[in-house]
Amino acid sequence: MNTALTATYALTVLLLIATPGPVVALIVNTAAAAGSRKALFTAIGTNWASLVLIGAAAWVIMTSAAIDKTWLNGMSLLGCLFIGYVALGTLREALQAPAEAPETTPAPPATRGGLLQGFMVGISNPKDIIFFISFFPQFIQVTESFGKSMVVLSLLWIVIDFAVLSLYIFAIGRIASQRSSRLISLASGVALLLIAVVGLAYNLKALAA
Repeated sequence: MNTALTATYALTVLLLIATPGPVVALIVNTAAAAGSRKALFTAIGTNWASLVLIGAAAWVIMTSAAIDKTWLNGMSLLGCLFIGYVALGTLREALQAPAEAPETTPAPPATRGGLLQGFMVGISNPKDIIFFISFFPQFIQVTESFGKSMVVLSLLWIVIDFAVLSLYIFAIGRIASQRSSRLISLASGVALLLIAVVGLAYNLKALAA
């Protein structure tokens, strides 16, 4: 195994995953609103989505299949609509929640997050397949064969992804309170909504071109 190339890949993935995006926003919101357990299941869902996208990218690389850009833009548009739906639900729950709650009053159950929603947000932009297609070949020589390299790269991605998301969950769990959870949910909802709006604008423009 090419140790230097593997280390470079691991560092690159770490920086990419740690950068806030829709997955991180969902994980942070879920950890603040529903606790670490549900946030961990959400992280598993996003990991599952990453495996599906990586598998699709590997198939494209192996078969040199062409990807219909119109289809990708259309699917991305639907993904942005779903992220927007999640964002509006997050904002609605955060605005309806009291800023301060008496200690004797149980918090209302949060409906955000979970395994399925983590998967849906993780896979909501099929253009990530294009990212993996362009990203993985740069590191495909970490081993002597394509198959082994894809396994190594995929496993490293999943391990680093889950580790980074777990750190986010742990950090939110340490600072979470009734007031901070509401603020975090509001910030996460706004971030998701902005991501959805920008994505919608980009894909509508690409489809109209």
